[in-house]
Amino acid sequence: MAGGVGGGKGGLKAEINVTPLVDVVLVLLIIFMVVTPMLTRGKNVQLPVASSADVKQDEAVDALVLTISANKSLWLESDKVTLDKLPRELKARLGPNPTREVLVKADSTVTLADMRPVLQKLKAANLAQISFAVLEQGGGQ
Repeated sequence: MAGGVGGGKGGLKAEINVTPLVDVVLVLLIIFMVVTPMLTRGKNVQLPVASSADVKQDEAVDALVLTISANKSLWLESDKVTLDKLPRELKARLGPNPTREVLVKADSTVTLADMRPVLQKLKAANLAQISFAVLEQGGGQ
C-alpha cells in the first residue's frame, strides 16, 4: 500500500489534488493582467510635486481625465484632441452626467502660460468641477 489510507482498492487517498488550486491561480493571474492596464487612465506624464494637496482618490476614479503632455498635446482619456475641439468633446463625454469631475493631468514641464488656453476652454465648457493631479511631496500619487 504505497500512498493510500483506509486499506483496499477503493479506499481514501491522502494525496492533495493541486489541479483546482492551479486553475484558480491562473484565472486570478489572467484577471489581474487584464485589469491592471485599466487602472492608469489618461496618458503617462511626469506630474508636478505639490507641497500640500487635498487627497481625493476615491472621487477621481469616476473623473474624466484630460492629459497635457510634455509636448503640449491634449488627450481626453486615451484620445488625442485639439484645443478647438476640446469643449465639444467634453460636452459629448459629459452629456449624461454634466456634474462629473474633470481631472487635469499636466506634465511637470507644462507652464501656466501653456495651460492658460486650456483653462479658458474648460471655463467655456461650464464644467461643474475641475481638479489637478499632482504628486505629494512624499512621492505618492
